This record gives sequence, C-alpha cells and structure tokens, in this order.
Amino acid sequence: MKISILTDNLSGTTTAAEHGLSYLIEHDGKRILFDTGQSDLFLVNAGIMGVDTNDIDMIILSHGHYDHGNGLQYLKGGTLICHSGCFVKRYSDRGRRYIGLKNTFKEVSARFELLTCSEPYGISPKIIFLGEIPRLSPFESKTTSFVLEDGSPDFVMDDSAVAMILKKGIFVVTGCGHSGIVNTLEHAKKVSGVQKIYGIMGGFHLKENDLQTRETIKYLKTNDVKQIYPSHCTALPALVEFFRAFGMIEVKTGNTFVF
Repeated sequence: MKISILTDNLSGTTTAAEHGLSYLIEHDGKRILFDTGQSDLFLVNAGIMGVDTNDIDMIILSHGHYDHGNGLQYLKGGTLICHSGCFVKRYSDRGRRYIGLKNTFKEVSARFELLTCSEPYGISPKIIFLGEIPRLSPFESKTTSFVLEDGSPDFVMDDSAVAMILKKGIFVVTGCGHSGIVNTLEHAKKVSGVQKIYGIMGGFHLKENDLQTRETIKYLKTNDVKQIYPSHCTALPALVEFFRAFGMIEVKTGNTFVF
C-alpha cells in the first residue's frame, strides 16, 4: 500500500500547505483520491510530486467540510463515494461561519457518478468505505462546536473513513476523525472482520491533552497499533502526547508512505 500526501497542514520541502487534507491511496490494484482539500493545491502538489491524478479509480469524500471537499470543483468525471449527509449546510458556532461544501448535491451529481451510502461499501476485496460510524465509546463525540442551518448541534454524522486490509492487519485512513478514532477503528474491525489494527493515518480531531486524547493513546497501545500518523486537525497539545507515546513522525505535504 502506498499513500501520497497531496495536501495537509504542514508544507514539505517543495510542496505548499493549507488547512485541509488530500491523500492518494494506492492499494489492491486501486488508485483512490481521498479528499481534495479546500482548493486546487492538491493538484499543484501532485504535479510537483510527479503523481498522476488523472488515472484514478474513484474519489472518496470523508465528510462534508470545506477543507476536505471544496477541491472537488477542480475535478470532473468518475465515481465519487460519500455519505449522503455531506451536503447539509453547516456552520461554526463562532460567528456562524459557513464551513460546509461549496458545491451542492445537485452540482456534484452533475459532475460525478455520485454514490452516497451510510452503510459500509466494499470498493475491492481489501478496501472498504466505512459508511456512517456508530458513536459508541463513552469519551468521543460528546460535544461539538458546529451547528446546522437550523441552529441545532452538528455532530458531523457523515464523518467516515476508509479501511485497507493488509497482511499485518487493517490500516485506516481518516479525514478528520469527528466520529472519534476509537469508534472508527472499532467499526473498521467489525466491518472488515479483521481484529488486528496495523495502522491509522489522518485527522484525529484531538485538540488538548485531555481525557479523549489519553484514552485514544491507551486504546492504540492496548491494540498494539504499529503505524500511527495523526495529522491535519490534530492540535499541538495532542500531538505532543502522541509523540511522547509513540515517537511518530510528522505528516507533511509531499510525503510518500509505503506499507
């Protein structure tokens, strides 16, 4: 499996960064664009990296936030997989700043072969879109700083991830991890039927050295997860604790990981 970091929060030596995420995943004979960042920067970086974004099998959108899906406006054609809830209008409750997707369901449907599903979807025998992730752990997804158009709390129920089955276990890639990393991994184990977790990469949505961060680290240690790469929306206090626990390397645009 190969993962190329086209967009993330940290710049590389020759590649720029933005607040957003876009990875190219290559596994089981498939080339999958996972999220598109908030601009065309993922395409610019791909060109610098020598990564072909024309010959992809499909696009997966992890959830309907601007920093993961607004880059869709620079693409056209092919299959796009996401949760149906990706297209709701959503805001930050701090000044009601719009943080949803720029393009509507109708506009996206006109540009792509759109497949929306809340249930897990098998992309190949060894790649699974996880669909809607149950919120079962006692310390995750209990509060939110987001609101929907009617002012009700937005827990980003469309937040999903993709699981790859490797010889050493499952490897899960998240966009932001709004569902909670433990919830996501437990769901991936159930859906895939593979109990061994080999790795996880992407946004963890952990902001502080708090109960959720500590319990997440405890879970990863208990499950003996070997490859751990928090990025994007994982804030410095949480990253410090992950570094102390695992000594992981930073994820930067331009990086290529091979597992």
